[in-house]
Amino acid sequence: MIAPATMAKLHRALPFWLCLLLIPLIVFVATMGGWWLLFMPLSTWWLFSVIDHFAGLELENADLETSEDQLFWYRLITLIWPPLQIATIFGVIAYAVRADHLSGVELWGLSFGLGILCGTIGINYSHELMHQKPKHERWLGDILLACVLYSHFRSEHLLVHHRYVGTRRDPVTAHYNEGFHRFFPRVLRESFLSAWGAEKAMLARKGLPVWDGSNPFWRYLALQAGFLALALAIGGWVGLLMFLNQAFVAIWQLELTNYVEHYGLTRKHLGGGKYEHVQPRHSWNAAHKASNWLLINLQRHSDHHYKPDRRFPLLQNYTEAEAPQLPYGYPVMTAAAMVPPLWKRMMNQRVKRWRAMYYPEITEWQAYNKGLHPLPR
Repeated sequence: MIAPATMAKLHRALPFWLCLLLIPLIVFVATMGGWWLLFMPLSTWWLFSVIDHFAGLELENADLETSEDQLFWYRLITLIWPPLQIATIFGVIAYAVRADHLSGVELWGLSFGLGILCGTIGINYSHELMHQKPKHERWLGDILLACVLYSHFRSEHLLVHHRYVGTRRDPVTAHYNEGFHRFFPRVLRESFLSAWGAEKAMLARKGLPVWDGSNPFWRYLALQAGFLALALAIGGWVGLLMFLNQAFVAIWQLELTNYVEHYGLTRKHLGGGKYEHVQPRHSWNAAHKASNWLLINLQRHSDHHYKPDRRFPLLQNYTEAEAPQLPYGYPVMTAAAMVPPLWKRMMNQRVKRWRAMYYPEITEWQAYNKGLHPLPR
């Protein structure tokens, strides 16, 4: 019999376990095909947006003195997800390529659904795991990123993004008035180069060449090659194409989220290549309850950048006086980002108000931002 105290902890963590329902859902839609395939985007992007509307905001903060053992049920979901995701990807591919009822278009739609699963949940969980100290958690994060062929995200995120967020040295910070369709190809190119450059510089400081075995890019390459080979072995060329498509969809979702998180927000340059410390005001915050369940509090992004190693149940919410607020949760905002005129109508005035609130002394923002040169490659 489970102790009452344990049950209470499980009950509090239970909303974050809703993501597990996506696994039987994608298995179900694979067996059904047809219009049922729409249930994957509907269940993540739209269902949680509707629940957000009725559930409202979660403004309360967890006690920062909460011990690690009290977070067991929260941590467990991130630890069991990697094997579940791998089994789901390759199980669905193995079934789909042998199913007579699925056409080519339906196979594409099914792999699109896998990409939603891996982008919405998998990459998000890898982000949580890569920030933790235990080596096994960081390894699980690497495995999840390799599943979507985006392993360099770990190097870019930890060594570049968190250091240079809100500056032109960070490829992932979306510039003011930069539409997503311009941002996406730029960030695909620049984030890989910045990740490689950061690891190369770190090795050089140790007196090691870039081809040294400690360069994590070799681990990234091996893991990704292993998953590609597994997809080919299980599903042939069709299975490989499905795997590649789900990886692309997952990456697209990640970069949509990156685009939303820091759009138009700039840290002040102090001269000599130095910037002000990262503050909660340098990330967009969202307190929408249901989408924070789905995304394990990723929308409390202002606190994540302020305290990057803080586990997701302890991330703090900030008021409008402390951090800029998104009008809706990420599911709605990422959909809006796909339509640049709509996005700019929603967000540009908010950026201007943010600038006036925090940096009233800067009046010529276009000239100011042009003076912030990107990191040399």
